[in-house]
Amino acid sequence: MGAARTKPAPHSLLMANDPFAPLERARRWLTVAILAVLTWQYARMPIDASVEPGFLHLPDLVFHEAGHVLFAPFGRFMTVLGGSLFQVLVPVICLVAFLRQNNAVGAAICTWWTGQNLIDLAPYIADARRLQLVLLGGYTGAEVEGHDWEYLLTTLRAMRHDVALGRSAQALGTLLMIAAVVWSVRLAVRDEV
Repeated sequence: MGAARTKPAPHSLLMANDPFAPLERARRWLTVAILAVLTWQYARMPIDASVEPGFLHLPDLVFHEAGHVLFAPFGRFMTVLGGSLFQVLVPVICLVAFLRQNNAVGAAICTWWTGQNLIDLAPYIADARRLQLVLLGGYTGAEVEGHDWEYLLTTLRAMRHDVALGRSAQALGTLLMIAAVVWSVRLAVRDEV
């Protein structure tokens, strides 16, 4: 009996016979590079919202506002929390959908997006006492009698933890984004073999 031959992984077989394989590899490494650069930019954003929140803030805001509407039937607290909750749930739902389709690249990108949303929320959470963040209508929370996180933390009697919770959201978001970049690198390297 001869030595058993190992079969190449299905993705390697496809890449070997695919004339577009070099383009696919380039696309994967470009994705890794973009995620890495954006992770660096988002991870360095100050928690006090003294800089523009980034180009993904507006698409994230759509899901945030939709969350208020979707959670409205569950009472005032859930209506207010629903904005931030749905903003984070949308990329998590997409992540699960990609995992169910065995699409690891899509799942890695959605993991990154989940982290980015947490970083996007961090200044909002940390601003609950200061109320200096400019809101959707162009006014600060102080000018319009508060905002979501001021209400939520007041209701929970946790207002003194606003900055700590904001920093925790920022740290968790950063960790998720770094994990997504590492995952993307592993996927790109795996396809090179």
